[in-house]
Amino acid sequence: MVRPKKENRKEDILEAGLEVFAKKGYYNTTTAHIAEEAGISQPYIFKFFKTKEDLFIAVLDRAFERIIQTFENVESSSEQLVAKMIEAYEEMSILYPNEIALQVIGISVTEKAIRETTKKGLSHIRDYTLERFKSAGIENAEREVTTFLARGILCNISYFLECPGLIDDQINK
Repeated sequence: MVRPKKENRKEDILEAGLEVFAKKGYYNTTTAHIAEEAGISQPYIFKFFKTKEDLFIAVLDRAFERIIQTFENVESSSEQLVAKMIEAYEEMSILYPNEIALQVIGISVTEKAIRETTKKGLSHIRDYTLERFKSAGIENAEREVTTFLARGILCNISYFLECPGLIDDQINK
């Protein structure tokens, strides 16, 4: 029998964590739930992560990394940049819906380390987007980034609550 490499097991745990935390939330998820999803024993999780909080932080970081990667992959003219970034985020939301849920869950968790990770992740998205908008010569880049992020967060909440009525169909047009 060929055993999966240790690095692959960590990946399995992170992806299982994304899935389970997105479905159950932080407080309702146990490492046993994640172990079951990953097809491993619960103690094996602790070879990679000291606590459930450490695992959640790693999963949350992964979610934010995927969002940044999505935006980095956008190729567009200056005139179409905002629209193309919205389109890319919408596509990412379909491919990686758990990342959307994780952002909302991260905002709701009160543990200091998780709150700091959420702030860092959202700030990184803001800083990256602001730099991208400024480089593209978008007028009032700071205001445009604030609007872009506000719309994104509203979209996340709408998705997470399964309440599409929060979003006007014309919001991104």
